[in-house]
Amino acid sequence: MDALVHYQWPGNIRELQNVIERGVIVSRGPVLKVPIAEFKAHTARAAIAKAVKPASTLRDTLGETERNQILKALEQSQWVIAGPKGAAARLGMKRSTLQFRMRKLGIGSRVLGRSDSQRSRRLGDRCA
Repeated sequence: MDALVHYQWPGNIRELQNVIERGVIVSRGPVLKVPIAEFKAHTARAAIAKAVKPASTLRDTLGETERNQILKALEQSQWVIAGPKGAAARLGMKRSTLQFRMRKLGIGSRVLGRSDSQRSRRLGDRCA
């Protein structure tokens, strides 16, 4: 009975109903016997599921990592995108790919406090 009371019951009431029905079928005599091994296995699976991040969180983490790397490369190149010492070369990608990813991730000089003249000189008209 303690196992039933302390179990988290992540499902709905049907899960409890199914467990009790199974216990009634399996039990012999007046005492209800519920297989505790099922609870332990289910609890272990639930703990593992909680430990693993959902896909959307992993996607967010990937986006944050990509954004941070792009910002780092832009700072190192003094916001120069193209050319042999530009951020695109530092990241090993084409200028157009970098500009696309910057737009996708919302990276722009206006967000970071740069003026319009600095933005047009450093980023070009496409990435504004």
